[in-house]
Amino acid sequence: MSIRPWVAPRPLHPGAWWLWALGLATAAGRTTNPLLLLLVVAVAGYVVAARRTAAPWARAYGAFLKLALTVLAIRVVFHVLLGAPTTGTVLVTLPALDLPSWAAGVRLGGPVTAEALAAAAYEGLRLATVLVCIGAANALANPKRLLRCLPAALYEVSVAVVVAMSLAPQLLADVQRVRAARRLRGRPDRGVRGLRGVAMPVLEGALERSLELAAAMDSRGYGRSAQLPRRVRRTTAALTVGGLFGVAAGVYGLLDAGSPPLLGLPLLGGGALLAAAGLALGGRRTVRTRYRPDPWAAPEWLVSASGLLAAATVVLSAALGVGGLDPSTSPLGWPVLPVLPTLGVLTALAPAVLAPRQQPPRPPLAAASRKAEPATVGAGR
Repeated sequence: MSIRPWVAPRPLHPGAWWLWALGLATAAGRTTNPLLLLLVVAVAGYVVAARRTAAPWARAYGAFLKLALTVLAIRVVFHVLLGAPTTGTVLVTLPALDLPSWAAGVRLGGPVTAEALAAAAYEGLRLATVLVCIGAANALANPKRLLRCLPAALYEVSVAVVVAMSLAPQLLADVQRVRAARRLRGRPDRGVRGLRGVAMPVLEGALERSLELAAAMDSRGYGRSAQLPRRVRRTTAALTVGGLFGVAAGVYGLLDAGSPPLLGLPLLGGGALLAAAGLALGGRRTVRTRYRPDPWAAPEWLVSASGLLAAATVVLSAALGVGGLDPSTSPLGWPVLPVLPTLGVLTALAPAVLAPRQQPPRPPLAAASRKAEPATVGAGR
């Protein structure tokens, strides 16, 4: 009887997680329905809870969630204090200040209506949901692997970003190590004296690491590039800049429901093609190889498709005029969940099942061999 060897599941490609998260963010940007936005937050949170690892970047979701709540609170508070006066059901009347004529349309204090408060909460919740989706991508995708997957034209930028991102954790680890050593020696590790005693060893360690990193990069041929004609370099720069501008404008068109139709998906596709052409030309000047390239297989396609399907259903519903995406705030009514966008957002739950787990359990054969090893040694004696 043959025993199938235990194989640890590979981590998902970081680009798939970002496509999934950007799809959810696009869906959230095209609606102000609080029920649908809360559903997007719940879907993102469930997938993060099911598939995040114990890596340091996995804690980003909690930080982005706090940031989203802060943005929501600031949006509501600013509208209460500085919002334009509106008619409706007055909830509370704040002390008002008279402003000069050049500040017409802006008020300080005054009556706060339920309609204006609901509109501000809806808009703030939409922005907060987009931040939560970005936080989910940061918590699930390995930033170093994502930068490693960038095109060859961005190789130098990706290496610099990786070095900068690894600096903060290393400094924190050095500070903790030096403080622990000073406590063992009975020396102060807090206050001015402690800071002075901790700063010098940490700075010395950072300088040693920078010299070692420079030597390692030099021995591996970092900075080697091929010679290209000036015409090719200028064409590459023009294509890349124009493509990135088109991508930025297209993303804005997708997120803004009031933008013209040509400002969304067509401009995004054209900008992506121009940027891809520019990066392909720019990659010819950088000579490099990948030891273990990240594969893009069926799980990546399914995870990306689930997020893009959520965005497509909400965008299609907005184009077809499906009710419920932008609930009325004047008169104020209770929002309802539209069927098609709800089903589209629920498909984004697929990564919780389809994405491989990145923290596999201990292999049973290895565990059994470790348990049997002491008994074998004892029998030999």
